[in-house]
Parts: sequence; structure tokens; C-alpha cells
Amino acid sequence: MQGTSVRSAALSALPGALWRTAFARPGDGREPHAWGEPYAQGDPDGPFPPDVLRGLPPGFTGRIVARSGERAGGVAWHAAPDGGGCFPDGDGWIYVSNCALPLLGGVTALRFAPDGSLRSGYRILSGADRSGAGAATPWHTWLSGERTPYGRVFECDPYGLRAPMPRLAMGLFAHGGVACDPDRGVVYLTEGEPDGCLYRFRPDDWGDLTTGVLEVMVGTLGEESVTWERVPIPATAHVSLGEHVPLREQVKGARRFAGGGDCHYSDGLVRFVTEGDGRVWAYDAARECLTVLHDTAGRSGGGEDGEITLVAGDRAVPFLRVTGGWAVAGPSLSPAGDRLYFSCRPPQDARPAPAAVTVEVRGPFPDLVRA
Repeated sequence: MQGTSVRSAALSALPGALWRTAFARPGDGREPHAWGEPYAQGDPDGPFPPDVLRGLPPGFTGRIVARSGERAGGVAWHAAPDGGGCFPDGDGWIYVSNCALPLLGGVTALRFAPDGSLRSGYRILSGADRSGAGAATPWHTWLSGERTPYGRVFECDPYGLRAPMPRLAMGLFAHGGVACDPDRGVVYLTEGEPDGCLYRFRPDDWGDLTTGVLEVMVGTLGEESVTWERVPIPATAHVSLGEHVPLREQVKGARRFAGGGDCHYSDGLVRFVTEGDGRVWAYDAARECLTVLHDTAGRSGGGEDGEITLVAGDRAVPFLRVTGGWAVAGPSLSPAGDRLYFSCRPPQDARPAPAAVTVEVRGPFPDLVRA
């Protein structure tokens, strides 16, 4: 695959206020900044509300690069944009976005020139079902997971040169989040079910996800120490007495979580959100122990997906908050770290329903997270 780097190793952009509380040092508990003029005020022609964001800090500018239902770079931009990621592309870069529509899901890519102009748009995956979770691999491919009971993971080429491939050995289940651990050569996957599990996939050859071993976390509720056991039949539902047995039921003692969501790996820790109880968990891969980093005391985390948090090391800085019931998805920094891409989805009950938009914010992001 092309390119030399997927994203800045020191800086990440993550959705949701829960990530801020999970990473922030004591005393960092700042609210998202209410800087500058209302965001997107320079786009009066579209349905994107001019007051949907609080504002941007000095030195930052924003623009809409794609709107659902309209053409962007020659391709119709999809509805329900979800997980997203950036990749280097010679002297430019590429942003890919999952489409979470039932049966009409997939992934669309936008290719940008060095000056930020849009060179082209194209599909890299079509005909998937509720493509939500996604992650960039160290070898510059995009993993797109379906959030359905027998959902697949597709490995896609962001450059559009190779056909997408289903990686069935990674398991068929409702994929909530994906994170690559290059230090140990494994991929972690959360399960978007009310009683879902945490899985890890150990490929036979790091860099080739065709074959390998899928394992599920096993442990007693309330205890930090956990282990992993192999899932017997990851590529299909197990059949017992004529009934289908999902993956999470195949291993006795599998640890259960209240709806696994976004997942992130850094510095030996796998952090993931459980949407049903608003918790952020941390799995220490070296010590093989699991802890709760943040607990919203029974309040669901579903209402906190309207924020983007910048994370560098153990420092987290809230960057912006979407207002009016709009949600954000797929935040990702360009390889140079000076442009942030993400999508904004309107409230589900909005009538008439405005179109979702995909946004670029440009500015000195590293300066915001420096101590």
C-alpha cells in the first residue's frame, strides 16, 4: 500500500466527552471552548445550522467538504456518515468515511491536493450493512465493520486500487469499535450488543488479516485480572440443537459489557466505551488486567457523542461541541496534523431532516494540547 504514515503518532482526535475524562490529567477538566464567531456562518446556502457549533479558536478555519445526497469530487456523498480515517497520498491525503445505512452501507473516500482542494471522490466499499466501526491499519488499509448480528469486517484500500476483502476470521458479530495494537500485532474489537464481549484477533502474519486466531476476553465481573480464550467458530454462528449460537455464547465465562462502542489503543492500553452504561474501560495489555477509567454513575453515554476531544499521551483537551442535537462521527487528523475531518449528523427527529455534512477544520492543533 501507498504512504508512509496514517496519522500523527502524538495526537489523535476522538469523539465524545467520555474520552476527555478518560485521558485527562487531574485538574484538566475544561469544557469545550466557546471561541470565535459561530461555526459555519460562511455557508448560508446550505441546511447546516449556522449555530451548530459553539465556535473555533483563533487561527482555525472551517468548511464543509461534502454534504449527504450531493456530489463531492464526482461521487454521491453517502447518508449516515460514521467512522472515518485519514491516509497520506503522495503530496496530498485521503479521508475515508463509513456509511451506516442498512444494506446500502460501505465506504467512500475523498482525495485532497496539497492546497486542500478536492481532487476526487470514489467508493472503496459498496453493499455492506450498517458500516459503523472503522480503523486504519499500520500498513495503510481501512478496516470497516458492520454493526449487525452477523456483521463482517472488510479490509479496504483507501487508494481505490484493490478490491475490498471480507476478513471472516475476525468474526461475525455486531462490530462496535476496532483498534490496532502494532506493539503486539493484534486487533481489538468491541461488540455492539447489550451483553457484548471484547475480542482480539491475532493474525498469523501481522500485516495479513486473512487468517489468524480470534479470542474473547474471559474473567469474573468485579475482578481486574482477565484471560483470553479462543472462539471455536468465528466465521459462522455455531449451531447447537438446531439453534444458532452467537460468538459471545461460544466460550463459557466470556466477560460481558453493556454495548461496546468506540475503541482506541495507545501506550499499551486499550480504551473502549460501553454505550449502555457510559463507562470507559482500560485493558492493560502487559499486565492483562481490566479497570474502569470513568463511570457516569448510570447515565448513558449516548448523549455525549456531540464532542471532539484532542488526545496526546495522557493529556486530553476538549476541542468543540456540536449543539442542537447534532452528533459528530469519524474525526481524524490529516497526516500533517493540521486538518481535522469529521461528519455531523442531524437529530433523528428533525423535520424536515437536514442533510448530514462532512467538515474540515484547519489550524495548529498540536498547540492546543501542549502542556
